[in-house]
Amino acid sequence: MTWTNRPGYCWIVLFAGTLAVFAALGLARFGYTVVLPAMQTGLGLDNTQAGALATANLAGYLAMAAIGGALASHLGPRSVIAAGLAVSGLAMILTGMADSFLAAAAWRCLTGVGSGAANIAVMGMWAAWFPANRRGFAAGIAVSGSSLALIAVGPLAPELMQLYGQSGWRFCWYLFGAASLAIALLCLLLVRNRGAASLSLATPYAGATQTPPAVNRSWSSVYRSWPVWHLGFVYVAFGFSYIIFMTFFVKHLISAGGYSRAEAGSLFMAMGWASLMGGFLWGAISDRIGRKHTLVAVYLIHSATFALFGLTTSRWGFIVAAVCYGLSAFSIPAIMAAACGDILGHRMAPAALGFVTLFFGIGQAVGPSVAGMMADSSGSFATALLLASLVALLGAIGSATLQSRPNQDESGL
Repeated sequence: MTWTNRPGYCWIVLFAGTLAVFAALGLARFGYTVVLPAMQTGLGLDNTQAGALATANLAGYLAMAAIGGALASHLGPRSVIAAGLAVSGLAMILTGMADSFLAAAAWRCLTGVGSGAANIAVMGMWAAWFPANRRGFAAGIAVSGSSLALIAVGPLAPELMQLYGQSGWRFCWYLFGAASLAIALLCLLLVRNRGAASLSLATPYAGATQTPPAVNRSWSSVYRSWPVWHLGFVYVAFGFSYIIFMTFFVKHLISAGGYSRAEAGSLFMAMGWASLMGGFLWGAISDRIGRKHTLVAVYLIHSATFALFGLTTSRWGFIVAAVCYGLSAFSIPAIMAAACGDILGHRMAPAALGFVTLFFGIGQAVGPSVAGMMADSSGSFATALLLASLVALLGAIGSATLQSRPNQDESGL
C-alpha cells in the first residue's frame, strides 16, 4: 500500500481540491464582482460591456467544461487541475494588463478556459475518493473554497484599490493570478489520481464502508443517460440566475443601496462567511434526504433571495438577502457533482459533470449580458434580479420532476 492509498489521504486531496476551487471559481470568477466597479471606470465600460466581460469568461468556461471533464476521466484529474489553474492564473495577470474592452474580453475568456478545466476536474473526482453517502458532504467542503475567496477578496480588493488608486484593480488581478499559479503547483504536488484498483486498497475515510469499484461504462453512457440530461436542464437555471446576482452584487449595492465600495466589500465578505458552511451543510443534507428534495429547497431559497435583493431599498433587506443566499450559495454545484457520481460511478463522474456543466455554462454565458442590457435600458438592476428570481423558481419546478431512486452506492437521486 502506497502512502497515497492509506486511509485519510482523501482529506489531503480534499484540502488541495478546496484550494483549487478557491482559485478557479473564487478568484477567477467571483473576484470580478469586487473588481468590476473600478475596472469599469478604468476602461470606460458601460453595463452592457461589463456584462459582456463576464459572458466572455463564462463562454471560455463553457467551451472547456465538457472537454475538461472528458480529459479528467481519461488522464486523471491531477494534470488537468494543475494545467487549468496555471492557464487561469496567467490569464488573470494578463487581464490586469488590459488596456481596452477587447483585450480584457480575450483574457477573461482564457481565464474561463483554465478555470473550467480545473473546476470540473476537481468536482468530478470525489466519487473516486468518497462513497455515495459522503459524496455530497465532500463536494460541499470543496465548494467552500469559493466562500473562502469571498471572505478574502471582499475586504482585500477595496484596500488594494485605495492603496494603488486608479491602478488598484490591475494589482488585484496580478495578486489573483499569482495566487492561482501557486495553488496550481500545490495541487500538482498533492493531488493523486485514484482508479478502481486503488479504491479496493483502502477505506476512503475512517469508519466508512468500502466503496466497490464502479461498473465499467462506455463514453456513450454519459450522453445516453436521461437522468444526466435532466440534471443538465435543471442546472441551466442555476447558471443563469446566480451569475446575475453575483456579477452585479456590488454594483447594485452602490447604485441602489447607497453603499460605498468598502461597505459593499464588507457585505460581500459577510456573504462569504455565511456561505462557508452552506456547501457541506446542504451536501450532507442531500446525502440524507436525496439530491432531488435538496435541490428543490435550495432553488426556492435562491428565488426568494434574488427577489428580495432586487426589490428592497433597506440596508437590512440587503443584509438578509446576502446572508440567506450565502447559506445556500454554492450548494447546487456540490449536489450536482455528487449526483453525477451517483448515476454513473466514479470513473465517468468527471465526464458526466462536464456534460451537465455545458447546460450550466449556457445559462452563465447568457445571464450577465441580458442583465447588463436590462440595466442600461431601465437604469436599474432590479428587473434583472427579478428575472433571476423567476428562473430560479423554474429550477425548483424542474428539480421536483427529477426521478427519485434509492440512495445506493453508485446510483440514486
